[in-house]
Amino acid sequence: MHLQRLWLTDFRSYSTAELQFAPGLTALLGANGQGKTNIMEAVGYLATLSSFRGAPTEALIRRGAGSAVVRAEGEREGRSLLIEAEITASGRGRVQVNKQRLARTRDLLGALRVSVFAPDDLELVKGGPAERRRYLDETLVARKTSLDVLRTDLDRILRQRNALLKQSGGRLSAEVEATLMVWDAKLVDVGEALADARAALIEELAPVLRSSYDHVAGQSAHVDAVYDAPWRESGLGAALGAVRRDELRRGTSLVGPHRDELQLTIDGMPARTHASQGEQRSLALALRLAAHQVVTDSTGTPPILLLDDVFSELDPDRSWALLAHLPAGQTLLSSATGLPPGANPEQIFRIEDGTIRPS
Repeated sequence: MHLQRLWLTDFRSYSTAELQFAPGLTALLGANGQGKTNIMEAVGYLATLSSFRGAPTEALIRRGAGSAVVRAEGEREGRSLLIEAEITASGRGRVQVNKQRLARTRDLLGALRVSVFAPDDLELVKGGPAERRRYLDETLVARKTSLDVLRTDLDRILRQRNALLKQSGGRLSAEVEATLMVWDAKLVDVGEALADARAALIEELAPVLRSSYDHVAGQSAHVDAVYDAPWRESGLGAALGAVRRDELRRGTSLVGPHRDELQLTIDGMPARTHASQGEQRSLALALRLAAHQVVTDSTGTPPILLLDDVFSELDPDRSWALLAHLPAGQTLLSSATGLPPGANPEQIFRIEDGTIRPS
């Protein structure tokens, strides 16, 4: 996949903007707050129809504008690709691929793939389990888009099941029990399938993660990744039965893939609590590199790599190591502090006060 051009209309800080990207490394340079990340975010939006910064849809529309448009032209597997997305505050914007309107968001997945490195990636290691579950699920969908069905079905089932548990008032009436059995069966089917997919992914990721960590850290360490889901020993159905009273009392689903954890260790110690800041940063980068490699191996095409100001959070050694081990393919790099040693971009844009100038 090669992204060639990007057009923005009323997206974030830009009333209009147009950029042309190199097939290799393109650098976006400028002080903080000038709009570099907005460009990265626009590219990411065309891949997932969501902000990798976690921003709500209305925040993507320039203040005072009624809607925003992001349009990109590129090439995928030798064929031309045009993606156009209209963003509205109501969330009812239109998306077209090669001038064909998509009926569902899911139909866009796989048209454009991206891997994002951002300063807050440290939360993959230091943050709560939800960050690591999201990492696993996003990687699953990037390598096989049909797995998005499991993720969306799980969310829907949990919403309905939790609503029923809250409405029960802590009492297991015959009606509540009958309805719970229906939602339990659905949760078992979807939950076990998603957990199996996550566990298989981790087995594939683990050796790549170890190699990536050694490269980024500049030294060898035993890094391990384990899927922690105790309910899998007895099965999800039995586990749900064991916590029935507690779920009714608390009004929420207490067991399943939405509560599982990706345990990360370095030399046998939990990385979240025992690793140094440098080790945690190396591990966060290694997680992203490993996912990028696994997706590339699965799809045969490397995703576009978005490096959003990550060098401001890295020491010179780790910056050099990351650049030295960049995977093949197209990369967009943003920096507020200039280019780190080892960066040799084919294209440079300087961004100041919302103005984009080729350099």
